[in-house]
Amino acid sequence: MLIRKYPSVLIFLAVLAIFTLVVTIMSQAYGTGAIPTSTVKLFGKTLCLALAALAMDLVWGYAGILSLGHMAFFALGGYMIGMWLMYARTEEIVTATLANAPIPATPDEVQQGIAGQIFGVVGSTDLPLTWTFAGDLKIQLLLVLLVPGLFAFLFGWLAFRSRVNGVYLSILTQAMTLALALWLFQNDSGFRGNNGLSGLQNIPGLTDVPQSTISIWFLWASALALGLAYILASWLVSGKFGSVIRAIRDDEARVRFLGYSVEGYKLFIFTLTAMICAIAGALYYPQAGIINPAELAPIASIYLAVWVAIGGRGRLYGAVIGAIFVSLLSSWFTGGKAPDGNLGFYTINWVDWWQVLLGVAFVLVTLFAPRGLSSIIDAVAGLRHPMRRGKDLGPDLGALREKEAEA
Repeated sequence: MLIRKYPSVLIFLAVLAIFTLVVTIMSQAYGTGAIPTSTVKLFGKTLCLALAALAMDLVWGYAGILSLGHMAFFALGGYMIGMWLMYARTEEIVTATLANAPIPATPDEVQQGIAGQIFGVVGSTDLPLTWTFAGDLKIQLLLVLLVPGLFAFLFGWLAFRSRVNGVYLSILTQAMTLALALWLFQNDSGFRGNNGLSGLQNIPGLTDVPQSTISIWFLWASALALGLAYILASWLVSGKFGSVIRAIRDDEARVRFLGYSVEGYKLFIFTLTAMICAIAGALYYPQAGIINPAELAPIASIYLAVWVAIGGRGRLYGAVIGAIFVSLLSSWFTGGKAPDGNLGFYTINWVDWWQVLLGVAFVLVTLFAPRGLSSIIDAVAGLRHPMRRGKDLGPDLGALREKEAEA
């Protein structure tokens, strides 16, 4: 029913499947080797960022909540799975080392050795309380959803019940992200402070499996997560729920007057998108290999909003296109692959000027192409927005105008 009503869902899934298949065939693990492992990891990480952008489009493009803190949930998901990756891998090393001792090591000695290996860098030999379940994969996978979800629920409940809206809510989400990052920077936070969690690309129990193979597995997992999330998001926005959150975006007071629980809808979408971002982070950081508090910097969440704006806010495929386009372009510019621009009197080093270029692109898109890159697809598909010539969208003078509806 969903695919019949919105064939774009089927098109998106087909393109995603073809892309994944082509990369697999050309990879070093299962194919010709034309695509190096580093590029496969780049593609996998890009799909994770697209998943986070999809969540951002749901909460901002459809519900009208400009959150500048969703990358905090992305990083929290990475920290939760990173704890297990680092603990289990260290446990393998410590166990192998102590196996050569004349007297077999006790469980307490093994745990003490693990704690010393992980937290010795911050001057501690004790395992923090937050790492109680770090050795249990099932619990840590559950915490990937529970910790960011509960954090988002509590923040949203406090903010929405106080009816904090607009720019004030955006500032609050940014302050939340900054506060969390500053706490994680402390050595006594239980997450190794500024050092963060490292060696996450070494999957416990798979030390004999080459990185080329593991990178393909994560590419498959990232593509599957993105495809399932796209189906879920399309289903949500295509029904009554989607109509209500769009109405809240356009005229919150009127929706509240009609008897809908505005705070409940906003809290649900805020929490759901936070959990989607957490899943994206849990898939991203094992491919990146390291996570530290700098990943929670407020600028990261601003980038997420920029990706959605460039791709096309209020278009699910637009958010994905924006994230993929900007992510790959950023890797090209900042990776030293883009040739320097010689103006004669000045040489442009794109590593230093890439953020300026991104900012200019954001301003130009906002001013001249509010539909972003998705407008190109709309034009090809023949999708047109109603030209009301400034007439009211409803029966009374208080109804939204065309320009407001396009905002």
